[in-house]
Amino acid sequence: MKLPTALLHNLAGSAMALAGLLSLVTTAQAQDVIKIGEVNSYKAQPAFLEPYKKGMELAVEEINASGGVNGKKIQLIVRDDNANPGDAVRAAEELVSREKVDVLTGSFLSNIGLALTDFAKQKKFFFLAAEPLTDKIVWQNGNRYTFRLRASTYMQVAMLVPEAAAMKKKRWAIVYPNYEYGQSAAASFKTLLKAAQPDVEFVAEQATPLGRVDAGSVVQALADAKPDAVFNVLFGADLSKFVREGNTRGLFQGRDVVSLLTGEPEYLDPLKDETPNGWLVTGYPWYGIQTPEHKAFFLAYHAKYKDYPRLGSVVGYTAIKSLAEGMKKAKSTDTEKLIAAFRGLRLSTPFGPVVYRTQDHQSTMGAYVGRTKNEGGKGTMVDYRYVDGSKVQPSDAEVKKLRPAD
Repeated sequence: MKLPTALLHNLAGSAMALAGLLSLVTTAQAQDVIKIGEVNSYKAQPAFLEPYKKGMELAVEEINASGGVNGKKIQLIVRDDNANPGDAVRAAEELVSREKVDVLTGSFLSNIGLALTDFAKQKKFFFLAAEPLTDKIVWQNGNRYTFRLRASTYMQVAMLVPEAAAMKKKRWAIVYPNYEYGQSAAASFKTLLKAAQPDVEFVAEQATPLGRVDAGSVVQALADAKPDAVFNVLFGADLSKFVREGNTRGLFQGRDVVSLLTGEPEYLDPLKDETPNGWLVTGYPWYGIQTPEHKAFFLAYHAKYKDYPRLGSVVGYTAIKSLAEGMKKAKSTDTEKLIAAFRGLRLSTPFGPVVYRTQDHQSTMGAYVGRTKNEGGKGTMVDYRYVDGSKVQPSDAEVKKLRPAD
């Protein structure tokens, strides 16, 4: 049956009107959502990043339940970077161009954090580096579009050095993963310890491939140098292998060990009955922090996941809360307005109040310093204290020399 021409025109007009209406509805819905694009090494670093993702999701849930940000709900769009800087940049490009995210956050590995820092600069797009620790993100490679949440390698090393110097050990050996984070941590430790203890000697240095440490040969090389003390920067599976070989070959017997990140439950828990006693570490003793801010976070996290938080949980949660507070202060997701809002931004976190510094875009989030203890086959932190990040950052004059002008 052939339909009359007038009817066909009416149907076509109705279809176009309906399509237009659907387009308007879709646009309106999109405008009611703030999209946060997040890029990270989920497959490569699950111990840290699975709890991290849970922390982010808890923050999104809390923010949306309380009415969102500036009247809009938050949506998290996550991409895996395969622990590859090139893949990370491609994922960021896809999030910005296709998904039309309002801001970028994430990254765990320092080399990927640096790649995304450069991407933010090139695209003039706001980026909050949540976890990567290299100092270059806020100093040598710093730019107006990038802010960083976690305490940097310099800051965490500076937390450890006073007690390391007080050990009065002259001969030190160093072991670290041979990429940006490890190199940065080792350099900071040598510089700061030498300043605190001028007669110190570094008698051995082992730079190992990330995730592929030959623990037996590394431990033997360190032992052969006959150091008085060891500074370790290995983490994850590399740390477990190092500890096992070190225990077997007696590397730690009668020697002090200073170890970055080892007190974080992500890395301490897997050591179990191999946990060494008395290492000086940075970490997160979630079981003993009694502040109101941490108690509230712990209870909310445990209620949602029936599990205890890891440090990644705190970082993911605080990254999303930081973005929400910045957007509220800016009353916008516009990049330039967000930059202005984040400079000097203050917020409450599970670790207490934090400020994003105007001079280098580094937050003052601190860390816990304490000693490892093997308690009935489980690794814990004891004799710990919280070190405010603002107490272990270089002077404004030093930062000015390190960071290019925006």
